[in-house]
Formats: sequence, C-alpha cells, structure tokens
Amino acid sequence: MQGVKRLLGTIDPQDQSSILSCIQIRTYLSGSSVDDDEKMRNLRNVYRSLAETGQGLRSTACAWDADTDDLICAFGPTQDDVRISLERWKDSHESGLLDEKLPARFETIASWDAPCPSPDLQCDEILSLRYFSECSTICLVLAGGDLVVVREEPSAGEEKIEIVGSVDAGISAASWSPDEKLLAIVTKADTLLYMTRDFENINDEIFTTDDLKLSKHVSLGWGKAETQFKGKGAKALRDPTMPETVDEGVLSDYDIRNTTISWRGDGAYVAINSIVSNKRRIIRVYSRDGGLDSVTEPVDGLTGALSWRPSGNLIASVQRFAERIDVVFFERNGLRHGQFPLRLPTANLDDWASHISLMWNLDSSVLAVCFLDRVQLWTMGNYHYYLKQEVFQAEGNPWMSSSPLVWHHERALCFAMGTTGGFQKLGYQSVTAIGTTSPPHDYGIVAVIDGMTLKLTPMRIANVPPPMALYEIDLCNNALDVAVSIKDGVTMLVVMHQHELSMYEIVMTEKSQKPPELKWVASISSNSDKPVMNQHVSFDRAGKVLVCQNSAEESTILILDDGGEMQKLTDRSIQKRMKLTDSAIEMRVDDGLVQSSETSSAPAIKFSLTSNGHLFADERRLALNCTSFLVTPAHLIFSTSRHLLKFVHMASVQNLEVPPDAPEVDERCRSIERGAKLVTVMPSIFALVLQMPRGNLETIYPRALVLVGIRGSISAKKYKRAFLVCRKQRVDLNILHDHAPVDFISDVELFVDQVKKVEHIDLFLSQLREEDVSKTMYKDTLRQEEQAEVKNISPMSSRKPDESSSKVNRICNAFLDVLRTRASTNLQNIITAHVCKAPPDLDAGLSEIGRLREEDQEKAETVTEHICFLTDPNRLYDNALGLYDLELTLLVAQQTQKDPREYLPFLQGLEDMSVLRRQFAIDDYLGRYTKALQHLYDLKTIVELKAYTVKHELYPQALELHRYEPESLSEIMHLYALHLQENAKYEDAGIAFEYLKEYSAASEAYSLAHLWKQSLFCASLSAMGQSQTQALARTLAEDRVEAKDFSSAAVIHLDYLSDIVAAVRFYCKAYDFTEAMRVISLHNRTDLLHSVLDVGLTECMAKMTELLSDCKNQLNAQVPRIHELREKKAKNPLAFFEGDMPDGVDIPDNVSLAPTDASTVGASLFTRYTNHTGTEGTNETRQTSKNKRREERKRARGKKGSVYEEEYLINSVKRLVERVNSVGEDVSRLILGLMRRGMRERAVAVEAGMAEVVKICKSSTGQIFNTGKVEQRGKQDAESDIRRPTGADGVLFDSIEGDQIPEAPEVMDFARLSLLRG
Repeated sequence: MQGVKRLLGTIDPQDQSSILSCIQIRTYLSGSSVDDDEKMRNLRNVYRSLAETGQGLRSTACAWDADTDDLICAFGPTQDDVRISLERWKDSHESGLLDEKLPARFETIASWDAPCPSPDLQCDEILSLRYFSECSTICLVLAGGDLVVVREEPSAGEEKIEIVGSVDAGISAASWSPDEKLLAIVTKADTLLYMTRDFENINDEIFTTDDLKLSKHVSLGWGKAETQFKGKGAKALRDPTMPETVDEGVLSDYDIRNTTISWRGDGAYVAINSIVSNKRRIIRVYSRDGGLDSVTEPVDGLTGALSWRPSGNLIASVQRFAERIDVVFFERNGLRHGQFPLRLPTANLDDWASHISLMWNLDSSVLAVCFLDRVQLWTMGNYHYYLKQEVFQAEGNPWMSSSPLVWHHERALCFAMGTTGGFQKLGYQSVTAIGTTSPPHDYGIVAVIDGMTLKLTPMRIANVPPPMALYEIDLCNNALDVAVSIKDGVTMLVVMHQHELSMYEIVMTEKSQKPPELKWVASISSNSDKPVMNQHVSFDRAGKVLVCQNSAEESTILILDDGGEMQKLTDRSIQKRMKLTDSAIEMRVDDGLVQSSETSSAPAIKFSLTSNGHLFADERRLALNCTSFLVTPAHLIFSTSRHLLKFVHMASVQNLEVPPDAPEVDERCRSIERGAKLVTVMPSIFALVLQMPRGNLETIYPRALVLVGIRGSISAKKYKRAFLVCRKQRVDLNILHDHAPVDFISDVELFVDQVKKVEHIDLFLSQLREEDVSKTMYKDTLRQEEQAEVKNISPMSSRKPDESSSKVNRICNAFLDVLRTRASTNLQNIITAHVCKAPPDLDAGLSEIGRLREEDQEKAETVTEHICFLTDPNRLYDNALGLYDLELTLLVAQQTQKDPREYLPFLQGLEDMSVLRRQFAIDDYLGRYTKALQHLYDLKTIVELKAYTVKHELYPQALELHRYEPESLSEIMHLYALHLQENAKYEDAGIAFEYLKEYSAASEAYSLAHLWKQSLFCASLSAMGQSQTQALARTLAEDRVEAKDFSSAAVIHLDYLSDIVAAVRFYCKAYDFTEAMRVISLHNRTDLLHSVLDVGLTECMAKMTELLSDCKNQLNAQVPRIHELREKKAKNPLAFFEGDMPDGVDIPDNVSLAPTDASTVGASLFTRYTNHTGTEGTNETRQTSKNKRREERKRARGKKGSVYEEEYLINSVKRLVERVNSVGEDVSRLILGLMRRGMRERAVAVEAGMAEVVKICKSSTGQIFNTGKVEQRGKQDAESDIRRPTGADGVLFDSIEGDQIPEAPEVMDFARLSLLRG
C-alpha cells in the first residue's frame, strides 16, 4: 500500500473521498484468490494494464508466468510474415505508483521463422502456448504439426529453440492437463494422442463412428402402454420425461468445423468436441488412461465451444438456434444438465455473435463467453446466470487465434487478452453495491447487475431472495458497474454502460415506495484514438458521480454533477486536487476493498480488505482471515474463514479491539454457516443480511447490533421501544435498568406511561434478578470507554444507587411508589411487584387482596388467580393462613389442587376456636413454633407450655418469656439443664445446674466435661463426704494422666490427695523440674531429691536422647532420598512416572510441554498423571469414591518407588521439624534441671544433640523446601485455568502437578545455656 500512501499525501482537500474509489490501483496481481460468492455481488474492474509493441505485429497467443505474473506473449505467424516472436511482458505499473505513466516493457525471448508444412493452411497457427516456470521453458503446439520447445536459459548442450516432435497429419487441437504432466493432442486424422512432459507418446486413440453407440441413453418414461390410464382426456397426457422433439445432432450453419479440448480441474478426464462424419458434433470424454468414458447425447446446433468447469460437475458448450443462442451443459456421462440463454439481440446473431468460445475461470465462479469483439463474464447463483461484465475490443482488432483470453492460474478473477499489436491484463473484484448503512436511511438497498437488467432490493422493506428482486430496471445496454448513494433523503442510483451513464432516483419510506425514476443519461465516450475502458463508477460526498477510465496513455477521472455536466481529471491533475477526508466511501486499495468511517470526534478510518483476507484499519492489520466486511457508525463487522462473524466497536485505530474466536462467551463473536458472506447491514432494525454459498439469503439480528439499539433507546428515554426490542429479540430485560440505573429509577413513572400494558409491566418485573447484566452477560457489547462510564450518574440527578439494598427490591419499591396512585388500573402490577421481591413479600400482596376483597369480590378473585400464577399456590395458602384471615385463606385454597374435603373441615375447626387458640393452632400447623409458644404464654397454660417447650426444644424462647417469673423460670431452666446433659453439652449443663444450686448434678456434669477445677469446687459445696471427694479427685487425676496433662494431675495429687511423691513424679513427667523442687522444699522432703527427682531426670533424659537420635537418623535417610528422586525425575521423567503406554505406543524422549493436535492421539508423558491434553477431553471417565479412597491410602503410605514417595518424604520431614520445634522448651527445662542437680555431662549431651538436630533441620528445609518456587507457582495457577480431574485422577493430579512442595516450616532457634558453652 506504499504507492497509495504516496498518492494520498499529494492530493488537494477539495474533491477528495470518493474520487479515490475510481482511482486505478495497479497492484492487483500482488493479491491471491478473491471471493467466489457471486450471487448478490457484481464484478468490478480494479486493474487494467495495456501494452503494445508498436511494431505492427499481430498477437496470436499468450501464457502466464505464475511465479512473476509476467505474460509470455506470442506474435505471428501471419500470411505476410511467417516469423514467430516470443516476448515477455514485464508490467511497469505493478509497483502501484501513479505519479507517472511508465510504458510497458517487452523483453524478447526468441524469434524464428515457422513456415507452414501443411498445404491446407495459409499459414501456421499456434494452438497451444504453455510456460513451465520451474524450468523456464515455453512449449508451443502448431497446427502444422510441430511441437516446439523454447528455453529461456538453455544449459550447456541444449538448444534455445528445438522442434521436439512433429505430427505429419497436422494437429486440430492441443491442451495440457492442469498438472502440466500430460499433453492431449487431436490430429487431423481423428486420432487422440497422449504425450508426457518429455513428449513421449503413451497412448493413441482413433475416433470412430462406433463411439456413438455410447450415446444411446435410456429414458424411463411412464412405463408400458398397457399399464397406463386410458380414461377421459388420455390424449392430453404426455410423458413429461420425453421431449416433444428429439435432437439428431444436426450441425449449425455457423459451425467452423473446429476441434476443441478441455480438461477437468483434477486432470482425471478430458473432453473433446469434434465432428463425426461431417454430420454430427459430439463431445467425447476420455479418462487419463485413454479409455473412452462417455459420448454426449445428440444436440442440434451444437458448436465447437467447449469448457469443462474446474469443479468437475458441468461441461459447457454452445447451442445455436435460429432466434437465440444458449450455453448448454453436460454431465460427465454425456447427459444434458440445463442451459441458459445468452440473451443476445437477434440482429447480432450473424454479426459479432457468429463465433463463440467459452472459458471457465480458476475457481469455477465465472464463465467467460467470448464473441468476435467482446467478452462477457457470467456468474451463477440460485440456478440463475447473471451477466456481470462485458469487455469490449477495439473495432477491427481480431482476437488471438488460439484463445480469446487466458485466465490466470492462481488469481481467480484475473485474465489476459490479446489485441492486434499487444496485450492487456484485466483484474476484477467481487463487490456488493449497497446503499448507506447509517440510520435512518439504512434501507439495505442492494443492486445486482444482470446484463440489461438491474435488480434492486431494499432489504429493510422487502427481503426478496435472489434471483428475484423488488424492482427490476430495464436498461438500454448491458450494465458494467453500479453505485448507490443517498442525498437529502433521496436514494440515487447510477449505472455505468460502455459509453454512457444512467442516473435514477428512488424516493423511499417505510410505508410507501416508488419505482426508480430515470433522471438523466450522460455520454462518457472518449475522443481518444486509443481504446478507453470505463473501469468503475462511484459517488462523492456532495452527490457527484465519479467515473474511472483507463487507456494505454493515462488514467482519467470524470466528474459529473446533478445535471450530467462533466469535468475531466487526468493522473497529474488528480494528484494536485484530491485528498482523503470524507466518510462512507468505497474504493480499491492494494487489491482490496476500502470503506472509511468517520465520527464527529475522530478522524476518518480507512478499512481495507485485501484479496488474501487481510483486513486493515489504516496501517494496522486487524485480521488475517477476513472474507467480507461492512462498516456502520457503531461497528466494523466482518466474517472470517473460520465461519465466524465478528463485531469491532468503533474507536481510534489503536483502540480497535478484535474479539477472540469465542462465540460461546463473547457476544461480539458468533458462528455462521460455512461460506456465508455479508451482504448488507441495517442498524435501524438491527438486521444483518448474509448470503449462503448456495445463494439463499438469511437475515439475522446479532446481539451486538440489537444492544446498540436498545442502549440508544434507553439513553433517549424511549423505554417502550427498548422494551419491545428486548421482548422480540429475547434480550434480558434487566438491561433496561442496568444500563443506567439511576436514570431508570427516576424514570419509573415515564416507563409506566410509555409501556402502559399491564402484561408488559408484569413481564419486566418478573424478569428482574440481582445480576448486573451490563457487567456480566452484555459487557462485551460495550466499548471499553463506555464500560468505564456505564454506571455514571445522570447529569440531571446527583443521587447514587443504594448498593447496600437489593437491586430487585429497589426497583420493585420504586414501581410500588408509582403504581399505588394507579391502583384502579395497575393493581395486578402492584401484586406482581410484591411477589417479585427477594424474598417475595407474599404477605403484603395477600394483604392487598384482602383489602380489595372488601370492595370488589369478583376482582379480588381475578387478582388471586394472578398471584397464584406467579408463585406456588400451596405456599400462598400457608401465607394466607399465617395472616389469620380464614376467608382469604379459603379464597386462595380454591386456586390450589387441595381437596376441599380436607381444608374445609380444617378451616371450619379453626373458625370455632377462640382467637388466641386459633392463632396458636395456625402457627403450630405452619411450624412457627416460637409464635405458637407466645400464644400459649398468653393463654396462661404453664403445663402445656412446658410440654410444648420440651417437644420443640424452645428453651431459650421460654426462658425469655418467663424472665420475670422466678418459679417458672427455674422449672424451665431445670428442663433445659437436663436437655443439655442428654445432648452431651456437659459444660452448659453444669452451668445451668450450678445456677439452680444443684451442686451434685453440676459436679457430675463438670466431671464429664473434663473440667476438674469446676467439678471439685461444686463437690465441695455439695453434701458429698470426704471419701467421695477423694474418690472424685482420684478419678479426675487419672483422667488428666490419660490426657497427658501431667501438671494438672500433680496439682490434684498434691492439693486434694496429699500425695507428695506422686505429685513430684508427675511434675517430672511434665518436665516441670523447678516446680517439683519447690514442692519438695515446701514439704521438707529432701529425701525425694534422690529417690524421685533424680530418677525422673534420668528417665526424661533417656526419652529425649532417643527422640533426638531418631530425628537425626530420619533426616539423614530421607533428605538424600528426596534429592535422589528429584535427580531421577530430571534425567528420565518417563521412567520416574512409570511411563509405559498401553498397546505399545511409543513416546518420544523430547516431550514438549506445549499442547499440540498430536497430543490428543494418546496420553503423553505428563498427561497420564495430570490429565492435561492439547484439547478438552470428551471421554473423561468418572471415578468412584471407592477408587478415590484407595488412591488416598496409597498416597498416605508413600510406598517406595511409587509416584507418591517424594510427596510422602517431604511431608514426613515437615512433620519432623514441627515435632522438633514442639520439644524445644522441654529440652531447655531438662538441661536446666540436669545442671541444677549436678549432671553437667548429661546436660552437655542433651544440648549437643538438640543443637545438631536443629542445624540439620535448617539445612534440610533450605534444600527440599523452595518458598520462591511455591510463590511463583501460586501466581501461575491463579493466572491459568487449570482443570482438575475427578476421582483417583484428581489425587494423582494433586500429587504430581508441577512440583507439589508444601510451604517450608519455620525452624525455631535453640537457645543454648551459657554455662555449657565451650
């Protein structure tokens, strides 16, 4: 696009935008295959290059060099000059620069005399010209019989020009197969020859009259005559499968007796059109092996035109009649398969239409019909053939002898044509001629060219499927291009013909449409002697018509105003007068389509699509696989080759955000049918029209378009329109509030006034939920700037929404405030607002019905039906009953499925009760036991109340009711204490008994709660004897010993049992040697120092020494093993994870962690234990809980050699460190006790052992626990969405995913005694 940029920089800002739509861009050949969806599209010329030698030579053949896009041109031989000259045409305009007109450059390849060896020919003729790029060789097949090879760069020992073979009988036709490996030749002796690239004859087939036997095709008809109905009107019956007349294959008077060859696209079959015995023309189909496959059925007037569609389904030929000419189609088996008329004037059948040839393009989308002075390009859609383009040849310039045109081998819409003394290259693009896509005039107008008919359809008014149209405009000549624009509300339509323009106007509204009216016709003929081609037409922003013309000398822009007055601009004047600033333009840049979009606050953005699928916004590439695109004021819409439709919010070029390929989660992306292309978009009705590959139209309403319209309506306070759109398009109605919550709350009255219908208001209220859909469901349909402002406050109000309250309740309350003044008309909405609250306020709704029942019983019944529809009637029955309104309850019960024989006696029984008893019965029935207890209290039935309290465990409520009645309070407290003791809540029971001064029961409860202090205290206050108290103390001491609470056991023995020896012994077991010494001295029992204290010190030292030794040995064994396992995993992970695969599947050693498609074939090295593959698993097996428990047991055992061993060892070391930390204080007290008793050596040994273990723990944790790696992995897990498998695989996943290293434990420092430091 560099050439285009240079041009734009030199153009004046006057006539700017749409003139660019007519500028000829000469980089067409740099693209690749273009869009083949031609149904609603027209063919527009975007490239033309013309070159002449100036030597008066006659062009006779040409071939494409696909590598360089050069054209190999052949001149001669003629009757006057038998010389053949081969030239290479290097197009100087392929750079795309328009600043000067550079001449085409011809490079001579070879030239030689080629006298005709056949006396039947006036001069020799080139039947086939082929260029082989890989070897730079040109092959010519001449009618005289010679096969000539010309080498551009001959090697040593090779000739530049060599006749590699000759056919003595002469050659009628020749054609290379599409793969360039086989040459099919038909000789004038009616022989088919197959030759290889080395020109070795591999097959000979002779044409005979016996070949016609294959054309006796069978028609089934209606069966035998005797089985047919012979009743009244039988003569009128005729077999519809039998034609009225049967063709005999009569030759046409215009038949030039030529032979033609055409290969199928895959090269498997070849068709040959020739005459048999000068009586009948047939098409033979041969296989690649040379076998005759079929012969066509007889067709009168069949000519020599032949072209096999590359896709392989149709063989095209031409059938001439006296009054018309048809293109007829055959199947490979020889049967007819449809036709279409060429729609030619009868007067021209004998003129320029006397000789016709056919040629399909590369992708089978365009059929070129070549006449003597013109070429017509036809496309097909919905079984209708459209005439899209007509290319004229200058008068007196005959076509090339071998073929009128040659399609490019790689560019589907690019071909070359020969002139008298030169050649021209033409390139086309498939475009849609549509009207504006900006509201309110976005009627979706689509103009389709079909020869002398222009099909016009406004999709917004009438979605007429092609080939039909709402309007069909009859034209005076075949249309070449068409453009649509809008000016002052009037649709303007300009049609370009060969020599003139036609302007039409259409006044279009929603309610009435007038047919197009011709406004003016202007001639655009050129006075130049050189042939001029009108390329395409467009409108500028002021409504002027722009026509791009091209000749061999210059490119020209014609500007026509409203009256048809014309102004002419050449290349250089264009550069001085134009610059791009306009919006809504359409042009070709770098073999692509460009549309510009402009807003009031941002400059224009040029969106361009190249033919290889690259979509650009100015210089930024947005997509690589775009197939079509449209631009609206709010969106860039494009389709992709992955069959997705994407919406890009309009913003600056840098802020354009292309959505990902995730139609499941992103509203800006949605799936469409394979091959669907965009036709037009109508934002006013949120409609997007696509055309499917088979030709049918589909209108969709994408969420992105719909939500833009809804938000616009909300901002304009057109709530009814927004509501109806949401209802029709099934958009969540919460968007009406969530888009602008403060404005909506303040406009509830306006909403009710606009919507009006009670049913619509009910629908809105019933759809409310707490989710903010503007932040969740529809957040992607807003631009990033709008997302930041979606909750901003209206400038008319400074109030902020109350975030603490429920959104649903806030809206319902706002509606209730408005609707209460309209109860006469909106009572149903009031009920709905109450029911739709969260939680539903059914009591308020039923109360409204209760008040209404007193005024209008019939209306109350209607509203009751409505509220029963909104919620569960059984639940409503309970709520109505809870209001103690029996008549309302009966009214609701009649709307339920309850049996009247059940609820009527029940309600009658309630009616007979007193008020308090009735309320108690209702609350008890409804399970509202607390309220029922209150009614019993009011009834002053203490016995029934206590029973009811025990039954429903309402002790706290009963205590609260009787807080000022001590006697009743004590009775209920006693019941509560018994209840707590039965439910093993012994501490609470003890407190309750102690509150009641029942100390014996309290002591027992405390004892069961293992609270020895409280138990002994209560025992001392009870009538318990000394022996019983000591027995209790002894029991509590034993309980403390079992709980390893030696200090508490020592206190009990000392204070309550007076057992000093036992107390000292338990203090020693608790490592509380200081307290033991204090007790000994306090009771003057120094004899216990040796007999008890020293023995206790010795036992504790032995236990501690053994513990520290075990810890040291465990660390020395497990830490090296952990290092060993990690080394094995790093060196050979396959062996570490026991990676042998079932069925002998081999796994490469260099396993890649990146997911690929190959990773789904079988489980890889890591996916076996992590369940990770390149794609989501669809056949995942659910593991049972039994398997999971088995895996958990294996994991807990940590068997050596298993995948769990490393994790088991790490956890073991972690537990060991925690154990060492826990005994640190005991070791310190042990060392202090040993020193005080003079056992220094033992104290040194214990201290040294402890210090060594702590040192080993610190070094080990630094090696096997890596806190930095853990933190890094935690961040990675938080950022990535890792799917954990279930069952036993989940246990393996937890164990093996990454490095399962727990957080490193803290090793507490060990403070050594200063007296022992060496």
